[in-house]
Amino acid sequence: MTTNVSAYAAPAANAPLERTTVPRRVVGEHDVLIEIKFAGICHSDIHQARDGWGEGIFPMVPGHEIAGVVTEVGAGVTRFTAGDRVGVGCFVDSCRECEYCRQGLEQYCTQGMTGTYNALDRNGEPTYGGYSTHIVVDENYTVRIPEGLALDEAAPLLCAGITLYSPLSHWKAGPGKNVAVVGLGGLGHMGVKIAHALGAEVTVLSQSLRKQEDGLKLGADHYYATSDPETFEKLVGTFDLIISTVSAPLDFGAYLALLKTDGALVNVGAPEEPVSLNLFSVIGGRKTLAGSMIGGIAETQEMLDFCAEHGLGAEIELIRADQINEAYERVLASDVRYRFVIDAATI
Repeated sequence: MTTNVSAYAAPAANAPLERTTVPRRVVGEHDVLIEIKFAGICHSDIHQARDGWGEGIFPMVPGHEIAGVVTEVGAGVTRFTAGDRVGVGCFVDSCRECEYCRQGLEQYCTQGMTGTYNALDRNGEPTYGGYSTHIVVDENYTVRIPEGLALDEAAPLLCAGITLYSPLSHWKAGPGKNVAVVGLGGLGHMGVKIAHALGAEVTVLSQSLRKQEDGLKLGADHYYATSDPETFEKLVGTFDLIISTVSAPLDFGAYLALLKTDGALVNVGAPEEPVSLNLFSVIGGRKTLAGSMIGGIAETQEMLDFCAEHGLGAEIELIRADQINEAYERVLASDVRYRFVIDAATI
């Protein structure tokens, strides 16, 4: 038995999203029912709704930046009670048994994590995401949103926040480290805030200087335009860590040249097209070209607690559900500062 809830879905690839209903399972022993208050719009929602990363499952209800309130708990739930402020990120299940799940790295589950949307759950049923009024999630894949964070500003932390916090933590950004963030968008602006709070010296590398004032307010120490060839001459050998948040192919040779010996260029943005690389770019200087994908449940909770401690909510533009399609076009035009968040009361 299921319950139907209101949602916004893409009925087919590249089709405008429209209001509909989707089924939610009955609350099981270890489940929580969450009344969604806010859902962020991530660029990956657009990639998937438009089949940019491969064939999607339609109708598709995007949304993996979910903030809400628990309204019902299963009989075996121990972590949450009704009224708790909670969040749900990019996945809602994993095998729980592989070496990575046991280490709290569920995002790298060897059997594959179950995506919050555009995925099939362990019973073979499609998952539907946060552009909806309610969602049922296992308590073990739900995180607590500290009181210090407003729910609307916390929603984007469930993807954008953890996507930047995880590599910054893994590659030990902090005092004495020189960190660059490529792109000042939904991901990048959180990277700047978090890297600054960790104590690193922070540089933004953006196409133009259009957002320079914003970048410096968010915590950047320096800001350079990548459209200016002098940037790549001036900054050779400068950075310990560069995190690229852009979803367009980069000239990796040019960016790798900006790293110190033993530096790392970490990609969290995912271009739809393959990229090319001259391996001499990494051989010289023992450099690392890496990727990073969100974070595990424990690390996501750690990130939320860190953001609450330092007052790091996302910079958001709150929209109604009937503005989703317009918001998608504005994201593609880089016309948002810096994350659209849907008021779920309007769904």
